[in-house]
Amino acid sequence: MANATKEYELTIGGHAISITNPYKPLWPEANVTKLDYLRYLLTVAPHLLRYAKDRLLTVIRYPHGIHDKHFYQKNIPEYAPSWIQTHTWENVRYVLCNDEATLMWMANQAALEWHVSFHLAADETPTELVFDLDPSTEDFAVVIEAALLVKELLDELRLPAFVKTSGASGLQVYVPIELRYTFEQTRQVGQFIASYLVNKHPSFLTIERMVKNRGDKLYIDYLQHWRGKTLPAPYSTRAKKGATVSAPLLWEEVPKSHPSDYTVHTVPPRLKEKGDLFAAVSRPTTRASLDPILDFLRFQ
Repeated sequence: MANATKEYELTIGGHAISITNPYKPLWPEANVTKLDYLRYLLTVAPHLLRYAKDRLLTVIRYPHGIHDKHFYQKNIPEYAPSWIQTHTWENVRYVLCNDEATLMWMANQAALEWHVSFHLAADETPTELVFDLDPSTEDFAVVIEAALLVKELLDELRLPAFVKTSGASGLQVYVPIELRYTFEQTRQVGQFIASYLVNKHPSFLTIERMVKNRGDKLYIDYLQHWRGKTLPAPYSTRAKKGATVSAPLLWEEVPKSHPSDYTVHTVPPRLKEKGDLFAAVSRPTTRASLDPILDFLRFQ
């Protein structure tokens, strides 16, 4: 039976990968088949992998497209080829998203979302400070306003900030930091920054964890940034009707952006035009010191 569904064979990095059901609609409303999806991934692979390499990978698989059942997968499947690189962390044998062949093999298994850890598999040092801006309503104007307030404060603190869409309803702000802090320290800084903004703008911002207690307020999530936890990798697709993508933005684009603008169809030409806007996070030439904030907090 396997041969009946084997319609394509790709050879990537010396590995032969069978592509089954290439014309299966994965995002029917966006007219994206499995083959379209594989083409998209090959286009963004150098940039997605630049960040995701050697990080713990969790995928969300949708075997029959975005409208059918789905499941999270952390452990590598037993039937996976032996050449896929893995790392065992806390009794889970994670796939490492390290090359195009791994992307293609996982994508053929209908992995439609790619979520990676905030640290490398073999080193629990956070590589950046991250704020996940999660709205309680569909009003994206609130997300834009919150992101610009975060940027303004980070500018005042002299911390470089880079932004991407979540691919769903929010925005995520990344600050590349020196590789010598613990997650306990980054959480201190994250809590300080988020709490400061909530105290200044209590009418529409919150750090309330319980969804039912947030009302219409936007949640500044600094707690997600922790060992073993994940956010979507840059350029990861999301299982949304529009085949949206977690897309890096320029700050000047934020006021006129909406997550629905960045899709499997629009991101490849955008990459060609603007290059990888996440390169300063994936391969930073400079990393920020958190010492001034930590010193300040120590004496509070």
